[in-house]
Amino acid sequence: MKVLLALDQGTTSSRAVVINEDAQVLGVAQQELTMHYPKAGWVEQDPREIWSTQLATARAALEAAEVTAADVAAIGITNQRETTLIWDRTTGEPLHNAIVWQDRRTAAICDRLRNQGVEPLITGRTGLLIDPYFSGTKLTWLLDHVEGARARAEAGQIAFGTVDSWLIWNLTGGRIHATDVTNASRTLLFNIHTRDWDDKLLQLLRIPRAMLAKVVDSAAVCGETVVSALGASIPIAGIGGDQQAALFGQQCVRAGMVKSTYGTGGFMLMHTGERPVESKSRLLTTVAWKLGERLDYALEGSVFVAGGVVQWLRDGLKIIQSSSQVNELAASVRDNGGIYFVPAFVGLGAPHWDPFARGTVIGLTGGSRAGHLARAALESIAFQTADVLQAMQSDSGIGVAELRVDGGASQSDLLMQFQADVLGVPVLRPKNYESTALGAAYLAGLAVGYWADPAVLAQHWRLERCFEPEMPAAQADVLRSAWREAVMRSRGWAYASHGTG
Repeated sequence: MKVLLALDQGTTSSRAVVINEDAQVLGVAQQELTMHYPKAGWVEQDPREIWSTQLATARAALEAAEVTAADVAAIGITNQRETTLIWDRTTGEPLHNAIVWQDRRTAAICDRLRNQGVEPLITGRTGLLIDPYFSGTKLTWLLDHVEGARARAEAGQIAFGTVDSWLIWNLTGGRIHATDVTNASRTLLFNIHTRDWDDKLLQLLRIPRAMLAKVVDSAAVCGETVVSALGASIPIAGIGGDQQAALFGQQCVRAGMVKSTYGTGGFMLMHTGERPVESKSRLLTTVAWKLGERLDYALEGSVFVAGGVVQWLRDGLKIIQSSSQVNELAASVRDNGGIYFVPAFVGLGAPHWDPFARGTVIGLTGGSRAGHLARAALESIAFQTADVLQAMQSDSGIGVAELRVDGGASQSDLLMQFQADVLGVPVLRPKNYESTALGAAYLAGLAVGYWADPAVLAQHWRLERCFEPEMPAAQADVLRSAWREAVMRSRGWAYASHGTG
């Protein structure tokens, strides 16, 4: 029996998942990635480590599934988006560390662009806001700071790519330089209406077109792996940025369906159909996927630090030894004790978009305990998600009937119940929470005819648990009001007090 291999290259780890035609997981492998923080607000990764860990996990997942590369019908790739890489087209050697999506070094570049009054133009063409989050200003910074990079880029000697492009380049032995429409739509360089790189945007950000990848459909064969990579030549047939892949994996394929992924960051997407919805709440209008001639759109709200706040409790504050212990610690108290924790370590995402906000804990008293801080940390994830959904419903005019969830932190029953309480809608957790990998596999499978009908995929979504709201609405309103006040206290801190640090 043929299988599908999904490569899931995330922010904190590289994963690989093997699934069969019933969407059953046959093998999984994962390796953590090293994060580098050369300066405050800067976040980098080694491109070579991204590639080596992804290749190693692909081989290990095949071994765990007891299959070989010859048994793989197609590969699907899903990846951390916006992370920016440049490399030599001849040698394939990276010219700098990858600048991770969380990195805020280009805040000053973004300010200059806003002061030029070009944000309406950029938003109108890309659906995005001017923010360091996106790839475009990261690429401008690299061209300005890597010696000789700009001249070499203009000569066509340097390639730019998001992580999907970097993996495809290496999997194909440097033969294919491609990206899919979902990843392209996150660069600030891609026009979501014309479906092509935009010359005016390239001019504004001073990006040579010669650096850019070919943009392909989300479900289409774009190349084949070299035999030396995995042991056989395998079609690379599905590509999707991690959040779009999760939306597809959760089978949110009709307008009004919403999913939220709780990873290092938190990401909520609402499917809006074949029309882009212009946001009045500073959400993002983004491409959901392109299947054949059909291009679907979504509204997106990005929370920069979700599960990452639990990692900070573990690695930074060291009040827990493993991430799973946060639930026990948080459950040791009956409420947050009046503590609100805004984890704006790298600024605030939607709907605030404040790169100068910083982490804030407010409401501490002499009676505050570690349990209160752990509970406030978990609650911060739910509060941020609720802010995004409220804005999403306002923009779209669509009332949300349910929220489908995935990602590591979605396994916390305490968090999911609190999420349902502050949202006032049921939270649905599927049995298979590998939504991102499943989405990549589904896209690849459709491209090579592994499934004849996309409708079959909806049958693979199965409910594990539904969390119904239990908290009185008035109580939830009080909590959210206090949260909003805490957010206001966190905003502008780096700019007002410490320059742009």
